Amino acid sequence: MILALDVGTSSARAALYDESGVPVPRRFHRVAYESTITADGGVEHDPNVVLAAVATCLDAVLTGPGLPDVAGVGVATFWHGLLGFDATGHAVTPIYMWADTRSAREATLLAGALDEAALHARTGCYIHTSYWPAKLRWLARERPAELQRVTRWGSIGEHLEHAFFGEAATSVSIASATGLFDHARLRWDPTALAAAGIETAQLFPLVDRHEPRRDLRSAWARRWPALRGVPWFPAVGDGAAGNAGSECVDPSRVALNLGTSAALRTMTTDSSPPPRGLWRYRLDRRVALVGGALSEGGNLLTWCREVLRLPDGAATEAAVAALPATTHGLTVLPFIAGERAPGWRGDRRASITGLGLDTTAAHIMRAMLEAVALRLGIVYELLGPCLARDHAVVASGGGFAHARTWAQIITDVLNRPITMLHDAEATSRGAALLALSALGRRPELASGRPPDGDTLRPDAARHAHYREALARQRALDAKLA
Repeated sequence: MILALDVGTSSARAALYDESGVPVPRRFHRVAYESTITADGGVEHDPNVVLAAVATCLDAVLTGPGLPDVAGVGVATFWHGLLGFDATGHAVTPIYMWADTRSAREATLLAGALDEAALHARTGCYIHTSYWPAKLRWLARERPAELQRVTRWGSIGEHLEHAFFGEAATSVSIASATGLFDHARLRWDPTALAAAGIETAQLFPLVDRHEPRRDLRSAWARRWPALRGVPWFPAVGDGAAGNAGSECVDPSRVALNLGTSAALRTMTTDSSPPPRGLWRYRLDRRVALVGGALSEGGNLLTWCREVLRLPDGAATEAAVAALPATTHGLTVLPFIAGERAPGWRGDRRASITGLGLDTTAAHIMRAMLEAVALRLGIVYELLGPCLARDHAVVASGGGFAHARTWAQIITDVLNRPITMLHDAEATSRGAALLALSALGRRPELASGRPPDGDTLRPDAARHAHYREALARQRALDAKLA
């Protein structure tokens, strides 16, 4: 069996899978956690809360009768989170998350001082609040005392490794989404490091996803004897694992994910820089991902339900589904956590126009969901040249669990059939499949089987309405920019 660990933005999950990538019954556990959100745009996680959640998940999965042998541990963690470590390897800062927009000023200053197009071509990333250069500059300005305690910078994956093994490294996959990594040379980028104000020695060594650790610290080995001596593979970015888990491993398939945020991604071995507006990250030294992620997804759904005081999921879903496309008369820019793809303006904020006395909470909810779909439509158009002509769109993620209407809206906006996977845990499954391939028990990035799910089909009339809505959204964006 393979143990898969998926450390996401809002929860940690552990699950066992067999050698075919099929989950083992009653061997799954999830622990939720919440970020700390501040009025000035901060979004932070306590690294030790996340660590405790991971340990609880492992306890639950690795106890009980009939536990099979574990052959390896595959790990996926959220991209972009920045975490400082002291000389002993202990975490001494919060995890500064991708949605933290407090470094918008630094991003603007760096963009004016650097050749952003050249940096984007090399690192696959924009100068933006999501990435490490602007965050590190903000920390140097706002929290210099905190910086003095930090010896190395890394991510939650390194925190887990150091806690469990006493040492850590950064995978190429995690490094590729920091804004500090040169994709062509497969090393830290000197210009990006200088922009961030750090040196290579302040980062962890780089490893690829096939290079595991085996020697758990004694306390953990006693707690989880099933993992004693078992290869534990470096964390890969959750988006890369999600593509692997949904078997979107070449340009014939594009993965649509709706978790805390929303993204469209395709895997490729093409070494070309990403199209303007999109990013380029990596699974490993050989395989890259090209795509675009929004700052909104399930977090916007949660925001609407809480702020608009909407009833339970089923009732809200029915109310939103009953409304015809775009008839609410609202135009929305959904940037509740700043803008990522395609405009990369971290200081943007959400806006709604067209409100009237007859506007209801369901109208606002529907308009918000449509707005996110429209932004995904822009990303999809930009991604087009990277995709095969007859490509398939495969969707997964917890954001779709109680939002079937949202899935149909996105289908109509893209004007392309979308297959909704039955398995909501594509990232976890991907971590397992990648571990199996690293162990030589499965071909590298095998694909070809039809996606196991239900296919939604677009409606031409609704697509026409959404084209008009996109024009209105773009006009509003241009006025407010």
